[in-house]
Amino acid sequence: MNVNRPLDADDAASTIAAAIGEPARARMLFCLADGRARTATELALVGGVSPSTASAHLNRLKTHALVRVVIQGKHRYYSLESPRVATVLEGLSVLAGRPHVKFVPNTPHHLRTARSCYDHIAGALGVELHHRLMTLEWLVPSAGEKDDSYELTAKGSSSLQAIGLDLDSIRAARRRFAFACLDWSERRAHVGGALGAALLTLALEKKWLTRQRYTRALEITAIGRRAMLAQFGLRL
Repeated sequence: MNVNRPLDADDAASTIAAAIGEPARARMLFCLADGRARTATELALVGGVSPSTASAHLNRLKTHALVRVVIQGKHRYYSLESPRVATVLEGLSVLAGRPHVKFVPNTPHHLRTARSCYDHIAGALGVELHHRLMTLEWLVPSAGEKDDSYELTAKGSSSLQAIGLDLDSIRAARRRFAFACLDWSERRAHVGGALGAALLTLALEKKWLTRQRYTRALEITAIGRRAMLAQFGLRL
């Protein structure tokens, strides 16, 4: 037997299955299957292992392209590498015949619904708005970029200009145009960068959102609910 031969499809599948099959790693992966990111500390608790052991497990999962890591500030957030991994996990769940516990954020409700993240919209509203911009194909990943940067499509540019955004001014800002900013309560992305800031400014100017005093929480107005539905197809 040639131990140095390249892995064939069967060997590769077996190696990936072994990476998934260890109980602590499996718990971590199934925890991430809801599409939300977690820190290594949170995944250590989910896996029932020490932080150092969790780090070793996560490194192995990353080596086999099962998870990816996003560094945001001083935190490292882990999520599934791709929807294909989620599909495999879903199939395993069907075979197992048992549901998995869903992630429930413990963020105060008024902050989780809508808030500012520096100068852009965060919380459930920010995440859903991000989802709609992607679904409508107004916003797409930047070609060749690996840092979660976005660019507007022609349809997105015309649509956002129609609701009052000055894209030339936004692009002239000395900052990244748009990127996926991981939301700390929802653990999914909202829109950051100059575009995210412009969307928040527009929403405040048009009274779609109002700021709550002494807090980052944002309140969605009746006008805002109608506008979000009319402009983005977003039901709140």
